[in-house]
Amino acid sequence: MEADFVVIGAGSAGCAMTYRLAEAGKSVIVIEHGGSDAGPLINMPGALSYPMNMPLYDWGFQSEPEPHLGGRVMACPRGKVIGGSSSINGMIYVRGHARDYEHWEEAGADGWSYADVLPYFKRQEDWHDGGHGGDAAWRGQGGPLHVTRGKRDNPLVQAFVEAGRQAGYGVTGDYNGQRQEGFGPFDMTVWKGERWSAAKAYLRPAQKMGAQLIRAKAHRVIFEDGRAVGVEVNRKGKTEVIRARREVILSAGSIMSPKILMQSGVGPAAHLAEHGISVQADRAGVGQNLQDHLELYVQMKATQPVTLYKYWNLLGKAYVGARWLFTRTGPGASNQFESAAFIRSRAGIDYPDIQYHFLPIAVRYDGQSAAGGHGFQAHVGPMRSPSRGEVTLKSADPDAAPRIFFNYMSTEQDWVDFRQCIRLTREIFGQDAFAPYRGDEVQPGAQAQSDEELDAVIREHVESAYHPCGTCRMGRADDPGAVVDPEGRVIGVEGLRVADSSIFPRITNGNLNAPSIMVGEKISDHVLGKRLPPEESQPWIAPEWETTQRAGC
Repeated sequence: MEADFVVIGAGSAGCAMTYRLAEAGKSVIVIEHGGSDAGPLINMPGALSYPMNMPLYDWGFQSEPEPHLGGRVMACPRGKVIGGSSSINGMIYVRGHARDYEHWEEAGADGWSYADVLPYFKRQEDWHDGGHGGDAAWRGQGGPLHVTRGKRDNPLVQAFVEAGRQAGYGVTGDYNGQRQEGFGPFDMTVWKGERWSAAKAYLRPAQKMGAQLIRAKAHRVIFEDGRAVGVEVNRKGKTEVIRARREVILSAGSIMSPKILMQSGVGPAAHLAEHGISVQADRAGVGQNLQDHLELYVQMKATQPVTLYKYWNLLGKAYVGARWLFTRTGPGASNQFESAAFIRSRAGIDYPDIQYHFLPIAVRYDGQSAAGGHGFQAHVGPMRSPSRGEVTLKSADPDAAPRIFFNYMSTEQDWVDFRQCIRLTREIFGQDAFAPYRGDEVQPGAQAQSDEELDAVIREHVESAYHPCGTCRMGRADDPGAVVDPEGRVIGVEGLRVADSSIFPRITNGNLNAPSIMVGEKISDHVLGKRLPPEESQPWIAPEWETTQRAGC
């Protein structure tokens, strides 16, 4: 079996890559180990906490014990399903800030400034403002990926934005437009009440254009004379090779892409030697530069029964499920993250470094309700942690899980930033907009006030936002830490590219699904030898950012 291009991974970037190559008339085989995305728990937005906790859909990765979090082992959900993590994520759509991409270019990712990537964000989108306003000149129409907004009819969702305004922050009608900074509505990848994953947006149309989906587990890339010529897979219990006439494109994500590279002989030579793997290219950066976003749930009890807790029982869940199943409407048709905020932690920072997700219920991703009744919460965390971790091999066995070490909270700045996140959130929840609803603080709890007391809460309760990236960092070919060049080509070999969130030089502001898809869109054009013209649109930056922490206009 062979094709012009063999894509490893039918996740966010891999689906986009497959679609664009098939659209250009190329023959494509995409290899995916995961199963069907047809289940109701995947497709109902309100059920988002279920698939990421199910072995049927999730690889079930865990970190090594994290020394700065008291030895906690952290979950690292990754999609093992058609559509990859876009089929199990929270469906939140955030491009990142324009300045993120300026940093990418400064770090050696030439041609990846915001002017360069904005046309690809527009190309992927079919944006619907839902009557809540927005920044149409900055958004895309007619692309494969539907981006919508929830109804925002819960009074707490509106109270969060008003509380931000009362606290002196600005309001933005579209954080994916010119102005990210401020409080406003969230975008989501939901269409007509269903999750709109990369599989729906890109893979199924690509299959109609002739792309082949092969259910198999990729073991390693096969090289001949330094050139990638195919992929060794386990398919139905048998080992076979799927050959690529032109290129192999690795889109297995920030955990599996470095693992497959190392199993193929591309990585730190000494580490490969430890596992008896012959070296194709000695690239010290493979598996390094691992980044993630951490977040804490600041939870409050609610004094009025206006939260989603009224559905948090068997009868309520049955009602939500049945209504969604038959009409694709009701609470199940939204991920319920309908208000967002991006703010700066202090003066002297030019663009936001804190993100909020507001949720009108106090509950963990595992379904446990800490409030024990009506409540609400803000997920809050710093966007640009200086901590870095790594993905390495535990063995040469392709079926062995990799060793994942995030090294969370390993710098003093991490702790400073998180304390500030909590204190700023308390101030926001203390505004008059929440006065009709505000009960006692559940987490961290009013007793936690000092730095030491807040640190103890952070150490015990901080959670991953599930945004790992950076493990096959993009840079110039003469950069010893870079894994791929600015066209996604793996440095030191021929015929092999990486296209997924692993190539990010630095984590972007916000959730990673939108920029991961953008990477697939943009690198597909590099493969095809073309490029969309840059768009020189200037982002909004607070005019007095050097002297003030919040900007109300």
